[in-house]
Amino acid sequence: MPTKVKPVKLVKPAKPKNAKAKTPKAAKSKTRAPKPAPQEKARLLSSKVVYEGPLFRVLHDKMIEPGGKRSERDVIRHNGSVVVLAIDRSKSKSNPWIVVERQYRHAANQFLWELPAGKLDPGEDPLAGAQRELEEETGYRAKKWKPFVEYYASPGFLGESMKVFIAEGLTPGHPHPEDDEEIELRLVKLSDVLKMIEKGAILDGKTLTSVLLYARQLEKKHKK
Repeated sequence: MPTKVKPVKLVKPAKPKNAKAKTPKAAKSKTRAPKPAPQEKARLLSSKVVYEGPLFRVLHDKMIEPGGKRSERDVIRHNGSVVVLAIDRSKSKSNPWIVVERQYRHAANQFLWELPAGKLDPGEDPLAGAQRELEEETGYRAKKWKPFVEYYASPGFLGESMKVFIAEGLTPGHPHPEDDEEIELRLVKLSDVLKMIEKGAILDGKTLTSVLLYARQLEKKHKK
């Protein structure tokens, strides 16, 4: 007769008391911010002015780009502009008031909410230009100024550099804008400006760039 084999019960080893399940540690990211590349420039073969107006000129350039590719570009050359992030922190340091303007922009075919800004005159110091634009457009003067950020709005064809300054310690005055400027002036809380951005009520690039970067830095500062 075949021998009967009793089934064997598999017993799981007992866990030691107070033992916690170990979860694998997440691998540390080795991704680092890229280092700034050396500033290589194209070798210009020829440059021809195809249009010149009071604000900018358009050039047709032939060049050899840094990678060795020969190309032709139409570029708008501009003296550059300044942008002013004018801040009133007298009532709240975490949610300051910001000076904003509303004016009609024909290129956009609509009214836009913006920070005070304007073009630089040839050879003009950017800080002096920012101080001039703030007073002309808003009437405000500021006791404290500091450079904030510089960027190119559309570097594919536009050579205009936008230099942003933060202005604090505001003193109100009487604006005296240029003849072709119709400006509606407001003081708005930072939190409300951010809500306007989220709702799509602010479409101006310099305002989006400056306010969002400032809000991010302010949030980091208050978390420390």
